[in-house]
Amino acid sequence: MCCVFMSFLRWVFDLDIRSCSIGIGLPVYSTFKAIEKKDQNEQQKWLVYWAAYGSFSLVEAFTDKILSWFPLYYHVKFAFLVWLQLPTLEGSRLLYNNYLRPFFLRHQARLDNITGVIYSEIVKFVSAHQGDIQFAKNLFRKMWSSINGIIHPAGRQSSGGRIEGPSTRKQDEESESEDED
Repeated sequence: MCCVFMSFLRWVFDLDIRSCSIGIGLPVYSTFKAIEKKDQNEQQKWLVYWAAYGSFSLVEAFTDKILSWFPLYYHVKFAFLVWLQLPTLEGSRLLYNNYLRPFFLRHQARLDNITGVIYSEIVKFVSAHQGDIQFAKNLFRKMWSSINGIIHPAGRQSSGGRIEGPSTRKQDEESESEDED
């Protein structure tokens, strides 16, 4: 019981999980709503947010192991992600207009070349490994089918909440004789 309580407390106070929820969970749902409502202003707002968040995540991927040692790092990260989303502060728009947009405009030709090379290499890789990809897809489908069969067995009838014992020997012998025919 104590371990469960400690795990719960760790989850409650784990700002890394909260940062993920704030940085990804809420924006995904808000993006969904903006797309479904076909609200151009909301769509633009969330596109700008995703550009800012993606840039932050890219930088964080390279610096997280070092920065996480600093006191209150996850508190600052959490506050930063909230700042990016707050409509009154428009942090993501500010970050995009002042830093990201000028950077991308300045380096657009070089980034287009890099993106083109990476894309063509991915296409070559996928083309060269079609058999492996098909094998992985089939393996995944079979595993999913097996898991689904365990979770939702077809043809099993409910016993009405009763626990049933093993089948009788006579029933086993009848099913064996049917298999032999």
